[in-house]
Amino acid sequence: MTNPPASYYPDIGVLGEDLVAQWLQLQGCKILHRRWRCRWGELDIVAQQEATTPFVTFVEVKTRSSGNWDEGGLLSLTPQKQAKLCRAATFYLTQYPNLNDFPCRFDVALVYCQRFNTHSPPPINKPAIFESLALQVRNTKFKLLLQEYILAAFEFYSKL
Repeated sequence: MTNPPASYYPDIGVLGEDLVAQWLQLQGCKILHRRWRCRWGELDIVAQQEATTPFVTFVEVKTRSSGNWDEGGLLSLTPQKQAKLCRAATFYLTQYPNLNDFPCRFDVALVYCQRFNTHSPPPINKPAIFESLALQVRNTKFKLLLQEYILAAFEFYSKL
């Protein structure tokens, strides 16, 4: 039996971002942008939290399936990747100067994804902050779990 082409399934990374955006909205955040791109990279989610002191959060989402090699995506956030995200965030703030006065931080969301046929869903024993079972694509279901949400995961340094 051959594996279906990649286009057969939706982009798992986008599904993970959808889940995290939904969770952030439930936490009272306003989503400003999704998959915002510039020449220095992409910001998965830019959100504004309306707490007593409003602030801007740049959220890097890592979606992984079972058997991943990088601790759910955490090891992929190398110092080089962090610097690239900081450059993109700095450029973002130049494009939206009304946000320059707000404190900013980088959060990381680790999402676990499991794909299974609709006929035999396996049990998942991973603890989750938030989960979704609603997605079904061509006789395949995806169970997404927001496994961990790390506040201020790394330092934001801006040259503004």
